[in-house]
Amino acid sequence: MNVFSTSKKSGEVNMGGAGAAVSAPASTRRKELLKAIGPGILMAGATIGGSHLVASTQAGAKFGWSMLGVLVAVNLFKYPFFLYGERYTAATGETILHGFRRLGMPFLIAFFVLNLINAFLNIAGVSMITASLMLNLGLGRFDVSIPELTTIVAALCAAIIIGGRYQLLDKTSKIVMTLLVVSTLVAMVAATLNPAEKLPGFVSDSPWALTSLGFVVVFMGWMPAPIEVATWPSMWMQVREREMGHRATMEQAMFDFHLGYLLSTVTAIFFLALGAAVIHGTGKVFSMESSAQFSNQLIDLYTESIGSWSYWVIAIAAFTTMFSTVLTSVDAYPRSLATCVVLWEGKDEPARLRKIHTWWIFAGVVATYLITKFFLQSLGRMLEVAMVVSFLTSPVFAYIHFKAMRADWVDQRYRPGPLLSALSWAGIIFFVAFSVLFCWWFFMA
Repeated sequence: MNVFSTSKKSGEVNMGGAGAAVSAPASTRRKELLKAIGPGILMAGATIGGSHLVASTQAGAKFGWSMLGVLVAVNLFKYPFFLYGERYTAATGETILHGFRRLGMPFLIAFFVLNLINAFLNIAGVSMITASLMLNLGLGRFDVSIPELTTIVAALCAAIIIGGRYQLLDKTSKIVMTLLVVSTLVAMVAATLNPAEKLPGFVSDSPWALTSLGFVVVFMGWMPAPIEVATWPSMWMQVREREMGHRATMEQAMFDFHLGYLLSTVTAIFFLALGAAVIHGTGKVFSMESSAQFSNQLIDLYTESIGSWSYWVIAIAAFTTMFSTVLTSVDAYPRSLATCVVLWEGKDEPARLRKIHTWWIFAGVVATYLITKFFLQSLGRMLEVAMVVSFLTSPVFAYIHFKAMRADWVDQRYRPGPLLSALSWAGIIFFVAFSVLFCWWFFMA
């Protein structure tokens, strides 16, 4: 049985923050808003990982501030679909995956198949980045290969998720997010005030040139995250109610979402600025082939700006940030796959979901080992494949989210209005156009 009731009686409790939440004193409402913060911050913790530490920094290093327009555009066009995840659950009392099932089995199956492909690639990708950063913590002296270290990271996160569940995930993400955002802000300000000297006669490449299309699509694939990540806060809202007894109103859910999305976007700009100030135009190349070189360069970005004394602070902050991303990915990708399975079976019960969720977590760890051991051992190649696949699947995920949010069973007040609908269609067209252009460029140009 679904832990959320979809009856009118249940919906009247929290539709759009109506009722008691509106009439309560301002201090009480503020406390309730703070209590609701969680799923949106978890989503931000998931995004401020590979897309920010790697993609944004590399974009700034390669193109400088000229990539800012691309960054803002992709965050804008993905905004509605990430919004719909939390908005749908606050409006209906069920996860948006339940909405996909209501639309019809083909929609749920389409989501499941594409999500399955992205899940294993992306878990392996973020785990490999985390393993690379562990080399800065002294593990480089041990004779452990990157594939083995990557698998250890994924397995450790799996154990934490299975044992600690949502509450540990929630608390960890907030601490890690605070640490990294503050350190990145300090590094960005220091680097911007004292930028690296550029080579004489340096002319920056343009991200709008056809030759840059491959990099731009890779960048957009994980910026701020793959669109299927929009389902994660929806599921975490359900888990939060079951484990912590708190059910968010529409007002609270939207506050939580916008706080997380704004934090993710602003932090992406911080990383872009850091790459632009420290590497762009200096002749340095951000290496993505060697895990050791990548991790060293990433830490050097901070220490060159803040000072050598900050090495261990930054090394730990970068590692914990990526570890948080792996935690959320190892929890949420298997959770979304498990939810699809129980909806497919018609056995949407917490115990059944928990059991299948655990099996998918094990599958994710095994897939991480197989992918990094036998297929994609280069960090750069791993991330390139994962990000491109994420972008090429964006149009399908975006359309399914949009269709579910406009469904007849969603209260009219919470369906997308003219402006949000226009932005949604513009986003879908944007993803389709760039996907077609990329395929032409890759196979024909």
